[in-house]
Amino acid sequence: MLDGTGPGYIRPTVHALVVLAHPDPDSFCTAAARRAQDALRDRGHTAEMIDLYAIGYRPAMTEAERRAYETERPVVDPVVAEQVEMVRRAEILVFVYPTWWSGLPAMLKGWLDRTLVPGVAFVLDPDTQRVRPGLTHLRHLVGISTYGSPRLYVAIVNDNGRRTINRTLRLATRFRARTTWLAHYSTDTSDPAERSAFLDRITTRLERLG
Repeated sequence: MLDGTGPGYIRPTVHALVVLAHPDPDSFCTAAARRAQDALRDRGHTAEMIDLYAIGYRPAMTEAERRAYETERPVVDPVVAEQVEMVRRAEILVFVYPTWWSGLPAMLKGWLDRTLVPGVAFVLDPDTQRVRPGLTHLRHLVGISTYGSPRLYVAIVNDNGRRTINRTLRLATRFRARTTWLAHYSTDTSDPAERSAFLDRITTRLERLG
């Protein structure tokens, strides 16, 4: 059996999904998302990207969706159904977003609300109402976020977006998924050299994933 250390080793291909949540197509977050996708492909993986603003994704849950949430068919919107299938295909899930008000942008939070529903992110036992993880196929969760504030300030006010991805979402993988977090602090005052170095860091870290 080939162990990955000798000649003839074939690196397994893993499928990744990059979820971008930033309204400006020329933003640093957009550049970071593209770099992440390129790094994963250079690694030999397949990688698709969802630009939530570009596709006009609607983050607010509707009354019909809330009523269907705990039924056998919680997804009633065909756009959301497409997002669900993308998540189910992925083994690496990458989130790229700006941290606003110490948390996820409304667009990304809404995507989680509407996409990671019962039967997708978790299974709700109808008798006990206990939750069983539903994302056990995920091997790695990656968060890439920009922060207007310095690292110390972010630590003091609590990084809620990071907790959502690294803890809450990881729980849905039964803690099987490994996590990688890449943070660019003080983005509002960073210079081109610092931003370039961060993009290179994305490449280095994501090329290690497999």
